[in-house]
Amino acid sequence: MEQIRMVDLKGQYEKIKDEVNIAINEVIETTSFINGPAVKEFQKNLENYLSVKHVIPCGNGTDALQVAMMALGLKPGDEVITTSFTFIATAEVIALLGLTPVLVDVEPDTFNIDPEAIKKAITPKTKAIVPVHIFGQCANMDEIMKIAKDNDLFVIEDACQAIGADYIFDDDSRKKAGTIGHIGCTSFFPSKNLGAFGDGGAIFTNDDDLAKKLRSIVNHGMTIRYYHDHIGVNSRLDSIQAAILNIKLKHLDEYAEARNKAAEYYNSAFANNPKLITPAKFEKSTHVFHQYTLVTKNINRKGLQEFLNEKGIPAMIYYPVPLHIQKAYQDTRCKKGDFPITEDLSERVISLPMHTELDDEQLKYITNSVLEFVNK
Repeated sequence: MEQIRMVDLKGQYEKIKDEVNIAINEVIETTSFINGPAVKEFQKNLENYLSVKHVIPCGNGTDALQVAMMALGLKPGDEVITTSFTFIATAEVIALLGLTPVLVDVEPDTFNIDPEAIKKAITPKTKAIVPVHIFGQCANMDEIMKIAKDNDLFVIEDACQAIGADYIFDDDSRKKAGTIGHIGCTSFFPSKNLGAFGDGGAIFTNDDDLAKKLRSIVNHGMTIRYYHDHIGVNSRLDSIQAAILNIKLKHLDEYAEARNKAAEYYNSAFANNPKLITPAKFEKSTHVFHQYTLVTKNINRKGLQEFLNEKGIPAMIYYPVPLHIQKAYQDTRCKKGDFPITEDLSERVISLPMHTELDDEQLKYITNSVLEFVNK
């Protein structure tokens, strides 16, 4: 049996090795390493894939979130509502810009931000909502967009874990994750569903004026070279990464299908086990399974993780400490105990290997090992 990895980037590369190597060599031959033809081609291809008017490539997913907030003209002291159950980058950029992160609880089944909690957190200082499409499926965007419209708020979608997922509206129309709010953001960190061989990110919008401003901000605030209309940053997707992403974008739906197949195997193996709660599927979203995350019940989660590691199976805990309990983000308005669902999940979730290269032998070994510990 092949070594089990949390994310098997090597196995994925082997299948597209020739295409990727040719694409990288073409960039090297042209020496157009920054904003070269490969970047423009990837931008256009991603726009077509997402059915969005504008894709603005940038340096990474954290930059994407920061630039989005800069483009919306948010001012120090403005409040931005987001989830406490997410990677730190979501709140980090809010704080870095002098804005006020307002953290709220999540839904117990999907782990996504709770629209009712958003409503309760709105104050006269609230300017934006940042829903995080956690682990690969969309938050309840119908409700979130309605809340935003009713309260004149911006919506910035953190789609860093959900690129390729579809949101299904009441009329059965669909939009891709990241293309529903005013601005969407994603990351091309290597372990993402669409991952580069280094850092990378992108911003999406259907608003022409916002797109123009976003493009300026990622390039030092320039619209014309050496004329700086905005305070900007230096955040660019380099051409080699764009060339790699261009190849992998062709396979993105295929990758999602492989992840769903692995998730179905896990679901079947763990079905009806009282000590394991399998991931819930939100009926308005497809799932691309960036992570496969179980909620444990009445078992020693740390013991399970150690047991799996001893058997050569990596298992991760996303996220062991909620944002509102993190030392850097402690706030007098919330304390431990205020977000019971988030805190409960942080103590009970565990994520199993999830990637495009998992085979039945590996999946059987993983599931048998989990059940060996759970049922003993």
